Amino acid sequence: MNIVLAASEAFPFCKTGGLADVVGALCQQFAARKGNKVLLFLPHYRNIVRVSSLKIVPGVYLIPIGDRIEQVSLSYINWGSVLVFFVGNRKYFDRPDLYRTPSGEFSDNDERFILFSRAVLEGCKFIGFRPDLIHCHDWQTGLIPAYLKTVYKLDAFFTRTRSLYTIHNIAYQGHFPYSAFRKAGFHPVDYTSEKFEYYGGISFLKSGIVFADKINTVSPNYAREVQLDPAIGFGLGGLLQSRSHHFYGIVNGIDTDVWDPELDPVLPVGYDISEVTSGKAAAKQALCQQCKLTPQPDKPLIGIVSRLDYQKGLDMAVGLIEKLQDKVQFVILGKGDPLLEKAFQSLARNHAGSVSFNEGLNEELAHRIYAGADMLLMPSRFEPCGLSQLIAMKYGTIPVVSHVGGLVDTVKGYQPGKEETATGFFIEPFTETGILRTVERAISIFEDKTIWMRLVRNAMRQDLSWDRSAEMYLALYRKTLS
Repeated sequence: MNIVLAASEAFPFCKTGGLADVVGALCQQFAARKGNKVLLFLPHYRNIVRVSSLKIVPGVYLIPIGDRIEQVSLSYINWGSVLVFFVGNRKYFDRPDLYRTPSGEFSDNDERFILFSRAVLEGCKFIGFRPDLIHCHDWQTGLIPAYLKTVYKLDAFFTRTRSLYTIHNIAYQGHFPYSAFRKAGFHPVDYTSEKFEYYGGISFLKSGIVFADKINTVSPNYAREVQLDPAIGFGLGGLLQSRSHHFYGIVNGIDTDVWDPELDPVLPVGYDISEVTSGKAAAKQALCQQCKLTPQPDKPLIGIVSRLDYQKGLDMAVGLIEKLQDKVQFVILGKGDPLLEKAFQSLARNHAGSVSFNEGLNEELAHRIYAGADMLLMPSRFEPCGLSQLIAMKYGTIPVVSHVGGLVDTVKGYQPGKEETATGFFIEPFTETGILRTVERAISIFEDKTIWMRLVRNAMRQDLSWDRSAEMYLALYRKTLS
């Protein structure tokens, strides 16, 4: 198959969250299987990394944005067996951040990703690569399936091209005013509620759902939730129900070359399931030293590695930390909501030695938290799949998670007498009291080392790699092409 993946970010080149990890891993998985030629298209942001050997595609090509014409260049690198193309336009992508300023989203994000979407299609023509399937990710690429079915419908170059659209988080919809529809170059006859119109404007995510040949999201349970629960479907549940025969849930995996406690270079010692006790003890000691926590080996250390926003439910953890800081220690890594950042900073100041807050996205520290913590807290209000709980289990850290989305598909909740299969704890009910009681329950099990180590080993035995999920994606590719 000739496969194109189009996304706004991909690890290791540019990353703000789990989307990047998924896209990067899928590229490598598909390219590793015989018969596939894989291209990845990304915007050429200012802070792209690992591109010292960039090669330039000679020439430029033109993309219309409303009544203007923008020039686009392409550069590329060979990333293993994957060709990675970077869409260059300094006006739109030469900025200090991918999507936003400290005060909010870039005001021209509609134009930026209109340009990117058309640049992917025109870029395929520019380099002479005729894709069998274009795999689009999240709202930033939602216009690509729409272009294929409208503007490029009669373009012989794309006669056999089909599209798969993956929704990583339906809460982010790319909602813009009607002017964005006009800038994108679609015909006014298509501005109907069945196609592009969305509350008087346009939703890039809705456009992808309407026009893609197949749609999927990142776990089976989340696929059910977005159709049936209005609070989780964010206004698009009915549309997804209408396309339910073309809508699938495939759970994410993790890149086990990147996330491997036995070979992880940032840990003081590597460990596998047979050495987990000593390995995690060394990791915990090193983490406490780095984060200025008082070493207390017999006290549980709870890690939080997360974007700080409403979805993640971490506003409900502030009071929890205040109540539990005498019983457990906390190390938090993340950035986002300024009010949450200030709240965690205050907790760290007031409880030095028990609470550490680390603002930002620090990959090395994330690895050390996953290894050194005893538990990982994820009190999400909704969670399409989640990667943190998968990484935590790989490192023998027990997830304490909400009973939502992909967390249901990936964590096996503890029940007395069923320790043989349990890999974590589910927060029930989802209230501040429910979170507190669940964490206290986990603490009580932590004190019984025999049961706790059984949970740790259960978690580490899980197959969390991309192998099975990648095969499911390729099966969906074939179904889409047929």
